[in-house]
Amino acid sequence: MKIVMAIIKPFKLEEVRDALTAIGVHGLTVTEVKGYGRQKGHTEIYRGAEYAVSFLPKLKIEVAVAAELVPQVIEAITTAAKTGQIGDGKIFVSPIEQAVRIRTGERDQDAL
Repeated sequence: MKIVMAIIKPFKLEEVRDALTAIGVHGLTVTEVKGYGRQKGHTEIYRGAEYAVSFLPKLKIEVAVAAELVPQVIEAITTAAKTGQIGDGKIFVSPIEQAVRIRTGERDQDAL
């Protein structure tokens, strides 16, 4: 079992969700986050004053999947979230040692 974590642009959420649903991934967690990478923020003008925005709004998506689904999940997220512009995001994959469904007590693969 693996957890795939992706940091994406907020307006790409629906496309990513639809792409994951299309490959059979039905559960995901979404968190609003702020951060920056190579784009290092940007400047904005508010009421005539220019100021720097150091941390940009992003979404963090977390999906727990069977290890054999990881390449498909990565491909689906990459294709759906890509704009070709700087700041498209990153994908990280980590192992899951154990999973438990609280309602039924199912464990590991069955809990996903």
